[in-house]
Amino acid sequence: MSPDGHSSADGTPDDHGTLFVVGIGPGLPDHTTANAKRVIESADVVIASSLYQTFLREDGTLPPEDAVDENGVVTRDDGSEQEIVRSTMGRQIELARLAFDRVRDGRDVAHVSGGDPSVYGKSDLIFTMAEEEDATDVPIEIVPGLTAALGGAANVGAPLCNDFCTVSLSDKWRGWDEIEEKLRAAAIADFVIVLYNCWRNYEEAVEIVRQERTDDAPVAIVNDAGRADAGRNGESEFLTTLAEAAEHDEKVSGMGTSLIIGTHETKTWSNDDRTYLVTPRGGRDVDNF
Repeated sequence: MSPDGHSSADGTPDDHGTLFVVGIGPGLPDHTTANAKRVIESADVVIASSLYQTFLREDGTLPPEDAVDENGVVTRDDGSEQEIVRSTMGRQIELARLAFDRVRDGRDVAHVSGGDPSVYGKSDLIFTMAEEEDATDVPIEIVPGLTAALGGAANVGAPLCNDFCTVSLSDKWRGWDEIEEKLRAAAIADFVIVLYNCWRNYEEAVEIVRQERTDDAPVAIVNDAGRADAGRNGESEFLTTLAEAAEHDEKVSGMGTSLIIGTHETKTWSNDDRTYLVTPRGGRDVDNF
């Protein structure tokens, strides 16, 4: 250690912990990576919403709720103490500051995000707050997770085997004109398009894509991918076409809904079990594999 208390290797104080931004995918144990589980189990502080805390207790990644004392502290089986902090949408700035303070106190913090933290998750907020708070002394590591585009695609087959993109329909930070421009460009470029935040303007989004793509393009409406019955509305998949997608608003159940819009190459394929969506890699037949 140098005289000013900093590590000579990377400039981070040796007495600091690390801030891990942890993606837990849909949240249930089967779809949470082993690394995410290990980081959460070993962290000195875990910041997670009530829903994610419930998921993380399914397999003991977090201790039972009744083991947590009035200060939010629990003693784990190995004798270590872990602070568990409830996250809510309205406290994100406050919680980022709390995470920085805990790291400066020498504690490792696991800040839990659903899906992947860098796909419409918490990563950008943490880095924005680190810049705002001049928190250059706080080490930050991102632990990736399974995002809804991948989970939903797996539920319906293989629709993302060629070029694809994701577009969020939330206009909280981006104006609708910008979202429309991106949708139109993606449709013209023949990307498979995965729509996030379909509780906002999803019918308008479908109509924009229809202007650039044939009405028979396959569409999958996927809810709570990977969450079975534990999500807000229950896991489900529904196959339709671009022409009819906007007519099935009863299938779009909120923030847990994603739409996968196929291209002219995307097709349905059925076996004795069920019907799938498949987008071929392109230009290949069996002899070319």
